[in-house]
Amino acid sequence: MVRDAISAPDAEGRPRRVTRRFPLFTKDTARPEGGGRAAPGDAPAPARQWPMLVVLSAVALGLLLTALDVFRYGTLVVGAALLGAAAMRWVLPRVGMLAVRSRFTDIVTYGVLGLAIVLLALMAQPNPLLQIPFLKDTLHFTLTK
Repeated sequence: MVRDAISAPDAEGRPRRVTRRFPLFTKDTARPEGGGRAAPGDAPAPARQWPMLVVLSAVALGLLLTALDVFRYGTLVVGAALLGAAAMRWVLPRVGMLAVRSRFTDIVTYGVLGLAIVLLALMAQPNPLLQIPFLKDTLHFTLTK
């Protein structure tokens, strides 16, 4: 009675057991497309990850501005940093650690989050720079009895 499927022999000539189940422990993972070094291997470590450092520095600046009570400009900088990450992921062939998932997923994720933060920063009270008329009507409609 055969219990497991047997495939072609391995390097020593013994037949291998083949199963369709996923392994219990992952031995390695594939690097995302464009996830290699952004600079040559002989460059110092910060230079190899310059796209990620640019985005993190811009987010840190935005958070600092927000902490210094310049809320609107700080959040605009954070949103712009994410939009910049989407643009770099789209344009550059290799972005280092900025590549987390597939290129398409990274661009959509960074772009949608960046756009949402920018729009929310523009609509923040008091004195919003962007007013969307139907949002006020929608809010009143959902909160009235």
